[in-house]
Amino acid sequence: MVIIHVMNRFPKGRVVTNALSERLRAMPAVVVTGARQTGKSTLVQELTRGPRAYYSLDDLDVLQAAKKNPEVLLGGKGAVTIDEIQRAPELLLAIKREIDKNRKAGRFLLTGSANLLLMKSVGETLAGRASYLTLWPMTRSETLGMGGTGRWEELVETDADDWLDVLSGASNTEDWKGLARRGGYPTPALELRSACDRSIWFDGYVRTYLERDLHNVSSISDLVDYRRLMTASAHRLGQMLNQTELSRDIGVPQATVHRWLNIMEASYMLVRLPAYSVNRTKRLIKTPKLYWSDTGLALHLANSTEPTGAHLENLVLHDLMVWRDARISRPDLFYWRTQANEEVDLVIEVDGRLIPIEVKSTSRPRLSDATNLLTFQAEYGNRCRAGLLLHTGSEMSWLTPSVLAVPWWRVM
Repeated sequence: MVIIHVMNRFPKGRVVTNALSERLRAMPAVVVTGARQTGKSTLVQELTRGPRAYYSLDDLDVLQAAKKNPEVLLGGKGAVTIDEIQRAPELLLAIKREIDKNRKAGRFLLTGSANLLLMKSVGETLAGRASYLTLWPMTRSETLGMGGTGRWEELVETDADDWLDVLSGASNTEDWKGLARRGGYPTPALELRSACDRSIWFDGYVRTYLERDLHNVSSISDLVDYRRLMTASAHRLGQMLNQTELSRDIGVPQATVHRWLNIMEASYMLVRLPAYSVNRTKRLIKTPKLYWSDTGLALHLANSTEPTGAHLENLVLHDLMVWRDARISRPDLFYWRTQANEEVDLVIEVDGRLIPIEVKSTSRPRLSDATNLLTFQAEYGNRCRAGLLLHTGSEMSWLTPSVLAVPWWRVM
């Protein structure tokens, strides 16, 4: 056991810092979930109020105590942090009982490397007693030490006529392909300088996930086929999910593919972006699109060193997810596609309004690149705000009165 003493301030660096502070002030329990190696343990050890006991269930002695006699860890009135709670989900029932005896705010701070709300083995979700936060891999702003996300909040709060002024401030340009290769896990993103070193790290990460962490989420009988599904999914980044095709390609039943994709999503490997399906005049596609929580990991699994435009889309989506999940009032994120193959890469729905976003891996956007944004705006009328066309160049201008072309790095 470690005792963590009072911190005078919450250190900067991660977007969820303030969100965690707010939730600890309001709720008896806060659960921080996310993939391994995103920095959860560091976050909860540094960002806690008051002295509190710290237990990691990666410690086998602590794990055994948690399963046999949870009161030893939870008893008393002091605040408690429990790391990797998914290793002993039965502990959640004991935490529920303790909260029902004493609902003091901030009493329990839990972390997990799997989404407890999606795990079938978790029978207790602490509904009404806990607030959930997700710690995704680091955003570009976080890797630069600025502890933020893109300019999404400013764009949402500002009239579109002022977007040029909002986005014209000082920004750090960067090669997006290098960012995609590094990804956002702190070690490869910040510490490892060579592609070879990052490849070694990602290989070890996947092995650890398959051989140890996966067993905490579900029992998988064939890790080889599961790894092949991960690889096949990495090759389909940015595409609409086709479980029948995946089943055929890796030679396992479709029902198994469905279950394994759910496990990959529950363990924060995979992201399924839902389709915006409010139907006005057009017939819409409703199949989700497949993305990854980390582009560096996806490129490693696909055995590729050359990011595509889909990886740039994934970088923008990742930044949006971090922004979304730190907000009290969560926006919704979608893509939009019609059966006539008209498509908008990303749609933000916030406060009843829509912001469509198109991502192009071109340095010279043209008026034709805005066609689908204009179609979307015409379809949804007054609900739709101006659209963004993010590109890889350096110029920022209005392609049309309602579509702003802007370098991706000025937004992120």
